[in-house]
Amino acid sequence: MSVRRLAPDHVQPASFAFDAANENWADQQIAKYPEGRQASAVIPLLWKAQEQHDGWVPRAAIEEVARKLGMAPMRVMEIATFYTMFNLQPVGEHFVQLCGTTPCALRGAEAIKKVCQDVIGPQSTVTADGKLSWLEVECLGACCNAPMVQINFDYYEDLTPENFRTLLDDLRHGRPVKTGSQVGRSGSEPLGGGETLKDPALYDGTVIGAGDWQARVTEQRKAAAEAAAAKAAAEAEAKKAEATKPEAAKTDAAKPEAIKTDATPAAAGKPATDTAAAGRPKPSEPGQPTSAAQDTPAANGKPPGAADKPVK
Repeated sequence: MSVRRLAPDHVQPASFAFDAANENWADQQIAKYPEGRQASAVIPLLWKAQEQHDGWVPRAAIEEVARKLGMAPMRVMEIATFYTMFNLQPVGEHFVQLCGTTPCALRGAEAIKKVCQDVIGPQSTVTADGKLSWLEVECLGACCNAPMVQINFDYYEDLTPENFRTLLDDLRHGRPVKTGSQVGRSGSEPLGGGETLKDPALYDGTVIGAGDWQARVTEQRKAAAEAAAAKAAAEAEAKKAEATKPEAAKTDAAKPEAIKTDATPAAAGKPATDTAAAGRPKPSEPGQPTSAAQDTPAANGKPPGAADKPVK
């Protein structure tokens, strides 16, 4: 990142104050943030100060923004010098930002830079009439239509040394100019126009199938609607039939199968203790695990786990 410093003292204004409209606008921005968080409005206020002061931010504007937000001037200075969106030097009425990143460089950005040097002069200088200045910047995101520049808030793309020189001359003399592509490209489509989706059959419906496809789709929708209506009628009829059943039939149908089934004679003739958990060993059975035996009191009255001792 290049070093960014404030403009020399001899071009710095003695003071700065927001005009009435911008003062009101700044107060509205500050009001968006809770008490104690007014510093969050520092970037919008710096941007508005730059707009008011001919496109660049002087030291007095930084100090005014700091005072208005209750910030240390150095904190505002850090922000103004970090973000390249803030111009710290005077700029021309038409400020040209030239993209010199790889895609534009491969498409002729060096030739566009040479035009800037010839017509305007070195970077960060303003022409004598105050109309033009320029600066090389990083990618501006219009790589498909490289090379390109941003002039104030507008993009100018598909530049050549010839059309760019004409563009600068028109801007300098106040003549109308065309933003965007300078070669008639629409959006980011290929030069010469798009080469895909050009067959008219893609748009008249014939690719859907032969015959009257619209009538066929209508019939399909009608059949689907009739099937849905028939299904709904059948469900309604079933509910109606259920509602007219005798009460006893409803009760029997609601009982679980296990309740309606009679118990077998063998199960009914045995006590509940004999039929429940037949495979579970009883505490006195020898097959019971040792750990399970310790869960029940000993039959001889001794505490569980106590060993028999010989009587002396």
